[in-house]
Amino acid sequence: MKNVLITGGSRGIGKECVYLFAEKGYRVFLNYNKSVKEAEKISEKTGAIPVKCDVSDEEEVRKMYTFIHDNYGNIDVLVNNAGIAQIKLFTDISEKDWDNVFNVNVKGMFLVTKAFVRDMISRKKGKIINISSVWGITGGSCEVHYSASKAAVIGFTKALAKELGLSGITVNCVAPGVIDTDMNKNFTAEDIDALKNEIPLGRIGTPKDVAKVILFLASEKTDYITGQVIGIDGGMIM
Repeated sequence: MKNVLITGGSRGIGKECVYLFAEKGYRVFLNYNKSVKEAEKISEKTGAIPVKCDVSDEEEVRKMYTFIHDNYGNIDVLVNNAGIAQIKLFTDISEKDWDNVFNVNVKGMFLVTKAFVRDMISRKKGKIINISSVWGITGGSCEVHYSASKAAVIGFTKALAKELGLSGITVNCVAPGVIDTDMNKNFTAEDIDALKNEIPLGRIGTPKDVAKVILFLASEKTDYITGQVIGIDGGMIM
């Protein structure tokens, strides 16, 4: 049985990944921070093992690694999904806003990957899948800090893929477009209709649309794919 760690697994894309990986026979570690009840509910339905951890806190990440490694062994697949977003005019973004977004979206990815990658290197195998965004490619108005953090995810992915290639580890990235998650709950019906008009497939994406691609990247079918950014946006960006 393969072990997969999914950060931010209590909602949205992460939650759908937990369900899908569990369905396919993986032992799933569901990382969450504040959503205790939701994590427990998902765990009951899927058999996933909930692990509370603030991914932006190095000590908490170390404890998460120790718990998983000492009790269940190595992680075969790491899905760096934990992320936060915020809509604000650039002139209204505070230093705290900027740090909060980067601490979760970039620092969290760095800390979790660093904690688990040594075992992958020693075993010369492993899959790392990072979650960026279409806005990390194009930039998003009123989301400069979020866009910048997601662009950093892409740079991280490409650089790490080059560094870990000879160790047999693949590092890839998905860039979702407009997906029906809590992150987009602030959009009005008019906003959604306008966005649909920009998407060739004519609809908003679902968390499952993204989770299916993440599952594919975790499989042996992608052993010769690394350093790639796969857009899951209905053709919004071509």
